[in-house]
Amino acid sequence: MEFGIGVSTHINNWKFIQYAEELGFDRAWVGDSQMIWSDCYATLALAAHNTSRIKLGTGVAITGTRIAPVTAHSIATINAIAPGRTFLGLGTGHTAMRTMGQNPMRAKAFSSYLETVRHLLKGDAVDYTYDGETREIQFMHQDRGFLNLEDLIPIYVAANGPMALAAAGRFGDGFMTVGGEPEVFTPKLDAIYAGAAKVGRQLPEDFHTAFITSSCVLHPGDKLTDDRVIDETGSWVACELHFYYELWKDSGENDSIIPEYFQPIWEDYLKRVANMSLPERARFRQIHEGHLVYLQPAERGYITPGAIEAGTLVGEPDQIIEHVQKLESAGMKEIALWPPMDCERKVLKDFAEHVMPAFR
Repeated sequence: MEFGIGVSTHINNWKFIQYAEELGFDRAWVGDSQMIWSDCYATLALAAHNTSRIKLGTGVAITGTRIAPVTAHSIATINAIAPGRTFLGLGTGHTAMRTMGQNPMRAKAFSSYLETVRHLLKGDAVDYTYDGETREIQFMHQDRGFLNLEDLIPIYVAANGPMALAAAGRFGDGFMTVGGEPEVFTPKLDAIYAGAAKVGRQLPEDFHTAFITSSCVLHPGDKLTDDRVIDETGSWVACELHFYYELWKDSGENDSIIPEYFQPIWEDYLKRVANMSLPERARFRQIHEGHLVYLQPAERGYITPGAIEAGTLVGEPDQIIEHVQKLESAGMKEIALWPPMDCERKVLKDFAEHVMPAFR
């Protein structure tokens, strides 16, 4: 089992990545969301220069905000600074698109994007269509060291829908998800293998699987209603709440998609959104305020024990260890923690001291 971190991309958070490396974490997923954070590739470059072991990559790069050749070129540049420890996480976009009031990239375009990036990172020529014009493109000056295409850059795909999961099977080296429980994760992995089989591809044994969440290590007597627990898990639970709100809107307000643990607070949350000060066409800016960085004070009451238990790794050390072992048995190869910025070092330190030694 590997352990990683999710990084809210502040330009100075290379120091947080450096700290995670010192604690023994294996991988850093640096977020790409231009309306709320610093630039992921600038942050990765600083992290690459200031670390020596931890694997570095996007968590995840968004296909709707950069054309495929630019994404391939950017991550291959990072690979020149951190050769052999660079990876590319790719996704269709959540906050990167929704904080502009736009929808994530559709599955067909996403599949084409993955194919283009895959060929370019191998140094190959590939047909690429831009603004209706298709031309064969290939990275030039490959012998001059502008990019590192020699050391493999694995592509880890963030996907949920059937077409995107199939694309992960066709072109990906791994899969990242926010639903890591076996009953959620296993059907997705089955769809990835089916997508690979459809094009005659056999996924390698080292096909990577990663689950991003958050964590709070409890001490005897701690309760899920304690301020510390809500402080350490609240930004992640709120992120899930906002995500389900967007899915609910996209589904035509289909209540059946709302998980059981959010149902007790759902109507109250809808009232909160309806009463936000911005008009509906701009309300996304208030919905996603604090995304993975901090918990909006007005939403603290939505961080219920049921939502904390369902969405994060919470419990005394032995309980979390047992939970991680269950995920590992189901085929999960990495657990990555995305804590709120105000207590990110404490969350990592607690996990590194009380949980990770059981897997080393």
